[in-house]
Amino acid sequence: MTVPDLPPLREVIARHGLSASKALGQNFLFDGQLLARIAAIPGDLADAEVLEVGPGPGGLTRALLATGARVVAIERDRRCLPALAELADAYPGRLDVIEGDALQVDAPALFAGRPHIVANLPYNVGTALLVRWLSADWQPWWQSLTLMFQREVAERIVGSTDSDAYGRLAVLAQWRSSARIAMNVHRSAFTPPPKVMSAVVHIVPGEQPEGVEFAALERLTAAAFGQRRKMLRQSLKGVPGALAALEQVGIDPARRAETVSVEEFVALARCLS
Repeated sequence: MTVPDLPPLREVIARHGLSASKALGQNFLFDGQLLARIAAIPGDLADAEVLEVGPGPGGLTRALLATGARVVAIERDRRCLPALAELADAYPGRLDVIEGDALQVDAPALFAGRPHIVANLPYNVGTALLVRWLSADWQPWWQSLTLMFQREVAERIVGSTDSDAYGRLAVLAQWRSSARIAMNVHRSAFTPPPKVMSAVVHIVPGEQPEGVEFAALERLTAAAFGQRRKMLRQSLKGVPGALAALEQVGIDPARRAETVSVEEFVALARCLS
């Protein structure tokens, strides 16, 4: 596939009078090499379907299109649509731009197959979208997630037991998928630079453990980590059957949530399912 000769992204932004919106949690990335590295994380995307959320002026979109992917981009900032339309013209039939809020759009209905989701997520909706994608029926409608987060959120997604970062998000991301930090991104790479460092997380779905309902796991982790400093006998007493499940699985009720592994939470949820 021939890659069209595009004007520099900064030039496009200047011509359309664009600036990052704080209200929409936007931070723009201009570094073409960095964007190409992010687009390479999911693997070979030639002719693959890709969902991008919050493309802004289209920096990451360019990198994804250059891989040969077919991209559906959801953008709620109307100011960015003319710049994205130019990109769609440069890649005929390969970029479909949908104006809307990603939390409201029925994304699975936009694809014939299972897309990769690749996005520099707006900070204010990133976690909500991740939880929605991880809560999907399994195997999920997506093939992989390659997502930019604040470094602190990324660490919570890949967190392991006995760490401050370990919590509900880690269990949710790890009980039936594998999650890793694929690369760190310095705050100076963005315009405007955010106050914090960022990281790209790569999540690949695995098999769902048998006999476990998502709702049971959600109830358990919400209770356990909602009072993470308390012993499990205290934090879980409001969850019907949880204390009996602790005994059945052989987990000391004097332990705290942060010491309970993903596998142990799965075993508890299996009892409650």
